[in-house]
Amino acid sequence: MAEALTAEAILAATEEVLRRYGPAKATVVDVAKALGVSHGSVYRHFATKAALREAVTRRWLDAIHEEMEPEFDREVPASRMLGDWLQKLFDRKRRSHTEDLELFTTFRTLVGESSAVVEYHLGHLVGQLERIIQAGVDTREFVTDDVGRTAQAVWDATQVFHHPAHAQEWGNPHIQDAFDAVVSLVVAGLRYNRIPSATGDA
Repeated sequence: MAEALTAEAILAATEEVLRRYGPAKATVVDVAKALGVSHGSVYRHFATKAALREAVTRRWLDAIHEEMEPEFDREVPASRMLGDWLQKLFDRKRRSHTEDLELFTTFRTLVGESSAVVEYHLGHLVGQLERIIQAGVDTREFVTDDVGRTAQAVWDATQVFHHPAHAQEWGNPHIQDAFDAVVSLVVAGLRYNRIPSATGDA
């Protein structure tokens, strides 16, 4: 008796099909053929091609979210945690771009197809930044009146090191020096300055 078709099996097959054909040419029929089932079987799990593409994109992003989840240790200063987290994200993005460019490009395209997926991804990663910054506030290492606003500011300030639009810059031999300088500036700002609140108060 054949094993029951699962959503996870469909998503895994979809990722392989996308890798093989690219997002412009990959179809639900291709996914069904890879699984040895009818395309109707795929549609029973994912009502539309768009739903399937969004689901496989979220699956890919969730792997990033899980890998980036910070580990909190009272013995480790929040400034170090923040620097390590940003470095890990930068390294991961660079590695994806250099070691698996086709898949990196494919998922960049898929993420761009849905504003909901973009918000989902940013919500997870900026949320992780919030928790690191809050840990620094709790130990009085960082100073801010608005942790959420500050986390977003840190994300925006470091975009050149994680946004795919800057991928061509990541091969610059001086990019690590630039990264270190920006992170040092961000940490100094968190230690000694206050990010204005949403109402404009200092």
